[in-house]
Amino acid sequence: MASHIILPPEDADENHHQEEDGEEEEEREELGHDVGERAPPEHPPKAALPFSATCVRISRDSYPNLRALRNASSVSLADAAYVKISEGDFGYVLDDVPHLTDYVPDIPTYPNPLQDHPAYSTVKQYFVNEDDTVPQKVVVQKNSRRGVHFRRAGPRQRIYFGPDEVKACIVTCGGLCPGLNTVIRELVCGLSHMYNVNSIFGIQNGYKGFYSSNYLPLTPKSVNDIHKRGGTVLGTSRGGHDTKKIVDNIQDRGINQVYIIGGDGTQKGAYEIFKEIRKRGLKVSVAGVPKTIDNDIAIIDKSFGFDTAVEEAQRAIDSAHVEACSAENGIGLVKLMGRYSGFIAMYATLASRDVDCCLIPESPFYMDGEGGLLQYIERRLKENKHMVIVVAEGAGQDLIAKSIAKSDQQDASGNKLLLDIGLWLTHKIKDYFKSKKMEMTIKYIDPTYMIRAIPSNASDNVYCTLLAHSAIHGAMAGYSFTVGMVNGRHTFIPFYRVTSTRNKVKVTDRMWARLLSSTNQPSFLSQKDIDEASEADRHANRPPLPMGASHRVASSFEQSASTSSNGEI
Repeated sequence: MASHIILPPEDADENHHQEEDGEEEEEREELGHDVGERAPPEHPPKAALPFSATCVRISRDSYPNLRALRNASSVSLADAAYVKISEGDFGYVLDDVPHLTDYVPDIPTYPNPLQDHPAYSTVKQYFVNEDDTVPQKVVVQKNSRRGVHFRRAGPRQRIYFGPDEVKACIVTCGGLCPGLNTVIRELVCGLSHMYNVNSIFGIQNGYKGFYSSNYLPLTPKSVNDIHKRGGTVLGTSRGGHDTKKIVDNIQDRGINQVYIIGGDGTQKGAYEIFKEIRKRGLKVSVAGVPKTIDNDIAIIDKSFGFDTAVEEAQRAIDSAHVEACSAENGIGLVKLMGRYSGFIAMYATLASRDVDCCLIPESPFYMDGEGGLLQYIERRLKENKHMVIVVAEGAGQDLIAKSIAKSDQQDASGNKLLLDIGLWLTHKIKDYFKSKKMEMTIKYIDPTYMIRAIPSNASDNVYCTLLAHSAIHGAMAGYSFTVGMVNGRHTFIPFYRVTSTRNKVKVTDRMWARLLSSTNQPSFLSQKDIDEASEADRHANRPPLPMGASHRVASSFEQSASTSSNGEI
């Protein structure tokens, strides 16, 4: 029998056990109890929350070394109440998403209107089985544990909202990305055409629009052709997140489905909104659609807009190649997006085959001396008379900091403001060849805002449609989650899993080796750098251990960290 492991909020036992907790934590920490050998609870656990499967609610006093658990996990005690872990046979672990029935009792259900929809009448077994899950790690050995799974996305036979009672809102936050308008369009059309929902509103200008702007009514007619345009018809902004104000507004307006499109920071905001909604006991579903052109959202195979960005980056690289070939000792330098992760630069380089050097944040490089970048550029120019360099915007920031006074300013989303690596490299290369008395021409191309402002291509349009429909099915079924594709299947992922880590290029994997082979560039990495990168990958991809996780769960989570969802082929 599967069981859920849920902890109460941090303040649940605070009044009764505050002094005992402090003394017991210190005493237990000194004794050095192992996490897997938990002492029996001194206080009986409270009644279980209602779930579809058997539930075990574990008191915070059940853990002999609470401080060690807190240090070992990025899931705080306050978050532990929202974590649902189900265990099964052969090391099976379901990292489940919250549901309305977890905190709102006696909710009526309704038959899914899709069962009478003529468009779906020919579909065999259209409704998803409640036991369907998707594994995070798809490549296993015959003796491997089954590992961590996520709930499969798709329509359910019973839904928790009647079509007439649904009042949905959609908001876009953060930077622009190809496909935003497509997601908006498909959310509106999917709600209307599949579930007969008529009350759909757009929140203008990001999170602050909840309490500073009028809601914009959306209909299939009003969004009919917006997918042909770049940007977002709802407007966007960074920051402006005030959880209590946002939820006050949701409550006052009677909103019961919230669709939030945005990146890492936006999904963190969606998580906070859900937690406040749950605290108030509101019958509201929160569905996040992850958006980042950098493709650095954890767990999911890729984010929408990424394919379009790589395709558009080819145009800039092609232009740089033409410029470089047309001049003696010509260099074309292209800066692409990638604040922390160099996926666009790496995939654009592999697709182009005209690039001689690719620089990304995950792979440190150095400029001067034997094997340095400047020496490599000189050698390539002597061999080929031209060269193309692609650099991600977050690469080499430590090198710039050594030569230019750098302030730690941040944008409204909390992202550190980066210095222009492309401009800095241009000056460094010019100075180097001037000192060598060697003629050269360098053209610097920065297509950043051109790439992110274009409409999505055919591949991303289809992907956006599937994401939007999965979000709708999950919200109508009463779940709150982030939607994403894992191993080719759409899934409902807990908010904390996509916000706790960031997906990065693994310079110790085969894809980066393929790039080095394609460009013939040096890796610039010492053995120490490689060892540090391997260790960083291991820690970065380890999911946060939920509070209350058993030893079996901890083992499965550890094993799932050995392969990224963007793993190598």
